Amino acid sequence: MAKTKKAKQPSAKKRPVGTGKLELQPHEIIVRPLVTEKGVHRATRYNQYAFEVHPLATKVDVRRAVEELFEVKVEKVKTQNRQGKLRRYRYRVGRTGNWKKAIVKLGVEHRIDFF
Repeated sequence: MAKTKKAKQPSAKKRPVGTGKLELQPHEIIVRPLVTEKGVHRATRYNQYAFEVHPLATKVDVRRAVEELFEVKVEKVKTQNRQGKLRRYRYRVGRTGNWKKAIVKLGVEHRIDFF
């Protein structure tokens, strides 16, 4: 078998690499607190609070937003990307949207009161 050479195609222009980061304000990062039975148990026992956050927010963004909005010291942030669920309404099947959840652990002397 003879090897054939491929003609080189002109390379596409590369875009300059930037941060591409979206600058969000703290009130845009935290969508809402998640107050559930499990969340209240976590808050009382482990001093951890759950929030629904903007899907493009990073752990650093969530830490900054919580510290600024609630005036507390954050020790650790864990994030989860949650899949939407299938929902039915009469004869139709739909889907809820995907969303991002953040679990924030606060310092020992700090608390957040949602009630």
